[in-house]
Amino acid sequence: MKKLLVLGAGTAGTMMVNKFRKALSIDEWEITIVDKHRTHYYQPGFLFIPFGTYKKEDVIKPKTDFIPVGVNYILSDVDKIESENNKVLLKGGKILIYDYLIIATGTQTCPEETPGMTGELWQKNVFDFYTIDGAVKLHNFLKTWEGGKLVMSITEVPYKCPVAPIEFVCLAEAYFTKKGIRDKVDITYVTPMSGVFTKPKATKMLGDLFVDKNINVITDFYTEKIDNENKKLISYDGKEIDFDLLTVVPTNMGDEMIARSGLGDELNFVPVNKETLQHEKHKNIFVLGDASNIPTSKAGSVAHFSADILFENFMSAIENRPLLSKFDGHANCYIETGYGKGSLIDFNYDTEPLPGMFPLPGIGPFGLLKDTKINHYGKLLFRWIYWHILLKGKEMPIESHMTMAGKEK
Repeated sequence: MKKLLVLGAGTAGTMMVNKFRKALSIDEWEITIVDKHRTHYYQPGFLFIPFGTYKKEDVIKPKTDFIPVGVNYILSDVDKIESENNKVLLKGGKILIYDYLIIATGTQTCPEETPGMTGELWQKNVFDFYTIDGAVKLHNFLKTWEGGKLVMSITEVPYKCPVAPIEFVCLAEAYFTKKGIRDKVDITYVTPMSGVFTKPKATKMLGDLFVDKNINVITDFYTEKIDNENKKLISYDGKEIDFDLLTVVPTNMGDEMIARSGLGDELNFVPVNKETLQHEKHKNIFVLGDASNIPTSKAGSVAHFSADILFENFMSAIENRPLLSKFDGHANCYIETGYGKGSLIDFNYDTEPLPGMFPLPGIGPFGLLKDTKINHYGKLLFRWIYWHILLKGKEMPIESHMTMAGKEK
């Protein structure tokens, strides 16, 4: 019997075992998935927790709810991968043998990488909202905060869900307006990038939105450290930004196990062919989701669209056929802009976000690079789609490859 081993039962890994259990004969293939956590988190929901829209229980479910019958689920930390020997060593000494391996171990926040980030102000005046604990503690802080200088800072790229910091300041602006203290809060968005976003048209649209909302933007800021005593964010070239409340996107890195296995780059992301998602050296290893180094957004939509490509290429690989399915870097992100509205971007490796209608040309109903209520409802609806369709590997009426239909150049 052949063995397929999947490391990571997050979005990417869970989708894959659901797809493969349906496609591979249970008499010929043993499928095993390994993860060190019992709980599955709907990570896009973390953004809403600080403002009281979602509670903790709205974004968590047991991982076992989504692992299909016929898949072995092992709750364990992984020590390392011995790729030359087709072995995975678990913490505690257990060894798993595989014929094919899918790495879907995601990315994690590493606040300790920035001097001072986890100092005396951590989760008192300095918070992240990329973890459930950070989001809940930020919510508790905001309930009684009376105003001051709010700084939203991106430490380093790449990071998962690139639009989340943009959404955070937009939702914060609406939240403080509703509380009647907007005039007492100075909001500043700080990024190492040269604009609000990485692509020109999206950057202009979002930059104009920030102007309308009176949100300050500081670009090309490379965070070196946080001065806890004086409440200052300090860059490598000596620039300083004062804060009363600092929300951060900490440095994102791949799993430490990747480093121990000698498979990653300097941030522990696994180099793969950006089109086939196959490991550059080990042809029986594929990488999906945030764990890879592919040059596109670390977002759930990328995991979803690339899962179809990986599936096709895996089926080709086990039958010794050429890997003909090519991932184009397709990413699709709703952007909450506050006051019950949202925007939407759709892009890939070669094409920046463009205006238009999505998914049906001329009909939509969602507007690309438009600030509309229907886009906001699309974002809220996605939570149900995530739990009931996407994780279970079911087909969705959106093509894996980006289409130009409905877009305006």
